[in-house]
Amino acid sequence: MAHAVLVVSTPSAHATVKGPEMTVHLKFNSRIDGTRSRLYLVEPSGQVRMLTLAPQDAADSLAAESVKLSAGEYTIRWQVLAADGHITRGEIPFVVQ
Repeated sequence: MAHAVLVVSTPSAHATVKGPEMTVHLKFNSRIDGTRSRLYLVEPSGQVRMLTLAPQDAADSLAAESVKLSAGEYTIRWQVLAADGHITRGEIPFVVQ
């Protein structure tokens, strides 16, 4: 089995999105363990905060509850435990108008 690979995300990498409210949604190519996965938000100041995960609506998806963001450059850091037992990590940089 392969590690979990990010297939699509909202926001997408290097996207410009309208604020102030935004929902984060990630879809992977395989099942992930939502209870052992994490989403973090890196704010323009460099502060990192853990996002509250929404209930998992599909075995291959992960989402965070809506967050309020002011204008600036952000990064979503994700860490998921895949069905193959391996942890995969990645980052999604984006801009809020």
